[in-house]
Amino acid sequence: MSEDFQNEAKCFGITPSTAFVRQPEGNGLAERAIRSLKEQLFWVRHFEMVEGLRAALAAFAAKYSASWLRQRHGYKTPNQIKDEQKALEAKAVSVVNMAA
Repeated sequence: MSEDFQNEAKCFGITPSTAFVRQPEGNGLAERAIRSLKEQLFWVRHFEMVEGLRAALAAFAAKYSASWLRQRHGYKTPNQIKDEQKALEAKAVSVVNMAA
């Protein structure tokens, strides 16, 4: 059964990645995200067409990124975290001095 799953994942272009040493909580985080998606979307709505599901997933992702606070990053939303990272990248690029 695992081999069937692995082959199906390869068919969709999904490549497996291993967890980092001494950091198994990565699996727990992924499982929690999937559970939240199930509880807040799949178990409360019925989708007749794939397009409806696709739109609902996009709306769920937008709501998650704009409103859910991440403890790991000082109780900031994913959008706030991305904005801070982009600002740091822009600053790093503008500060680099090259010797001629």
